[in-house]
Order: sequence, then C-alpha cells, then structure tokens
Amino acid sequence: MKRILLLILFAPNFLIGQSFVPNAPDLNLKSYMLIEPITNTIIAESNSSGLIEPASMTKVMTAYVVADQIKNDLISLDDSVLVSEKAWRMGGSKMFIEVGKRVSILDLLKGIIIQSGNDASVAIAEYVGGTEAGFVDLMNSYAGALGMTDTTFINSTGLPNEGHLTSARDLATLTSNFMSNFPDIYALFKEKEFEYGGITGNKYNRNKLLWRDESSDGVKTGHTSTAGYCLIGSAKRGSMRLITVVAGSDTANNSFSDTQRLLEYGFRFYATQKYFDANKEYTTAKVWGGKTDNISLGVVEDVSITLPRTSFKNVKVNFNVKNNVQAPIKRGEKLGTLDIISNDEIVLTTDLLALNDVDAKGFFGRIWSKFVLWIMSLFGLA
Repeated sequence: MKRILLLILFAPNFLIGQSFVPNAPDLNLKSYMLIEPITNTIIAESNSSGLIEPASMTKVMTAYVVADQIKNDLISLDDSVLVSEKAWRMGGSKMFIEVGKRVSILDLLKGIIIQSGNDASVAIAEYVGGTEAGFVDLMNSYAGALGMTDTTFINSTGLPNEGHLTSARDLATLTSNFMSNFPDIYALFKEKEFEYGGITGNKYNRNKLLWRDESSDGVKTGHTSTAGYCLIGSAKRGSMRLITVVAGSDTANNSFSDTQRLLEYGFRFYATQKYFDANKEYTTAKVWGGKTDNISLGVVEDVSITLPRTSFKNVKVNFNVKNNVQAPIKRGEKLGTLDIISNDEIVLTTDLLALNDVDAKGFFGRIWSKFVLWIMSLFGLA
C-alpha cells in the first residue's frame, strides 16, 4: 500500500518534467515526407531522398513553370492555345480537348490541376516551350534553381519514361515554393471539379482529401503500375500549414489514409509559433561616433519556429550584440545574432539587423568618440 501511495505522489511530478512525442506513423510506403513549409521544418520522413517515379505529381512542376511564365508576363491566362494532334492523342487521364481547337491557358491549367489531363499538359507545354521537349528543358532548369537535386524530368505528364525520377524531398520543396510564389494559381489545387466541353466523365478532382478534410487544399495525386499510388497533400489549420508527400502506396485509398495519418500526427503533436515580428525593436546596441547613441535592433522578416508542442514551455532567447559599433550605420546592417533555444538546444539562429540609419557625427565628434573608445579599451571597459 505504501509503495502505491509513493507512486501516486511522485508520478505527476515525473510526468510534468517529460516531453513525450510519439514516433511518426509506421507506413508501408517507398518514401514519405512531412514538413512545415514556413519554417522549413521536417517533422517526419522515411527514405525522403530515395528516387521515385512521380507519375502525375509531375504536373505540379508543369503548372509551376506556367505560373512563373505568367508572373513574368511572358504568357497570360487569357492566351488561346491551339491544340495539336499530339496533345489530342495523349492517352491516360484526359481533359478531352479537341485537335485544331483553341483553349485558354486558364482552362488548360484547370485541366492539368483538377482533371490531371495529359492532353492539357502537352498542349500547354508545346505553347510555352515550342515543343514538349523544349518545355521539359524549362522544367529541369526550374528544378535546378529550386535545389531539387534528385529530380530529372523527361516529359510534362508523368507518364512512365526511363529516367523520369524525383524524390519526396524535392516534391515537398517544389510544393512549398509553389504556395509562396504563386498563391493565386496554387488556389486551383483545392477546386473539387472542373467540367470542360460538356464532358462530365472526368470532372472531379481525384484528391479525395478535399472532401474528407475541410482543412485540405491540395495538392496532386499520381499513379502508374510501377510508381504505385502517390499523393502530395497539404492542409492548413489556424496559422499552421503542413505538406506531405507519400509515394508507392498499394492502393489509392491507402495513399489518402496515410496522408491523413501524417497530417493528424503533425497537427496533433507539433505547433508553429511566431516569435519575432518584422521591424519591431527587440534590443539595442550602443553606437560610437553617431548622431544618436543607440540603434534599434530586430528582424526585417517575421521569425517563426516549429517544435513539438511540449517544447515551447522551455523556449528562451539569447541576443548576441556586437560591441563597439561605430557610425555610420545603414538599415539592414547585421549587428549581431539571436538564438532561439529549447531544452538547452539552439533550434534557430538568425541575424539581428539595424532597423534604422544612424549618421556619423562631424569630424571632431568622430575623433573624440574614437579617443574615448580607445581609453576605455585600455582599461577593458569596451
């Protein structure tokens, strides 16, 4: 009885001192990845750099290239694309465009993103790149610029082709950049249906999570006999967004359920919190030889971190400010660093920047400041 009483008395204190986060779900997949894109935090992964066939997840890059071309005014959503016989003859999933007809870029994007149309992918590739091969060169150039080092594209559709490979990590990188760079085009990924030309047989988005989870807003399914069932997923709850990539599932339903399990795991056990607001003073530095004696220090972009929920109670911040800062100083100049620390480990280090300009004093004022600084350094005071 006494032993039981001791356990009751001491167990609560023991539990309070612990930070329990269970392991990520054990999934039967070739590879997977779960990230928080704002802080670029990897929450869970398995063989995330292993090479996989992307199947129709390829079309995320196809749409990315088009979105960037639109942003740079090289093409327009209203542009009219003449459908070639090659595009019209494409097999697999189709938008059902007709050879010799003209289709707008916007409709083709919807056909690619919502209907996963191989015909739409080739039509838009030929328009943007001159030929599909020319467009594929663009796809690989964009992949290189985004740091997708595991990726080589051979076509614009994702149909099986030797050497057409990527990784879960690269697809997560691509999706994160799509969201941040082209939010208006990215919004098409959450549309549940698109009907073109009165043909209703392929109008529904294949991503069933759009119906199962109201926080889900994308992204793209994929399937071939060799790739298995694949899915890039994304959901946002409150201020936190997660991106998943699952590859090589044995059924479509398992790819959705595996994605859902990863999302639930991430949202349940992790959180993203903003710790620093852009352009807000958090500390100051003494300025020598300036028209003002101090300068405000902070960050010029919001700073957030993603951690297990139980780790936030132990977070602290260290400011490391340079000594003997001398004018003139320009806004944005690095004058130190700040460390965010959780459980005695640094989880993020970023620059402390000047938030305003400080002009130097006149000639005699600068000479006097340097003299005082020299005297103080002799006595170890500076």
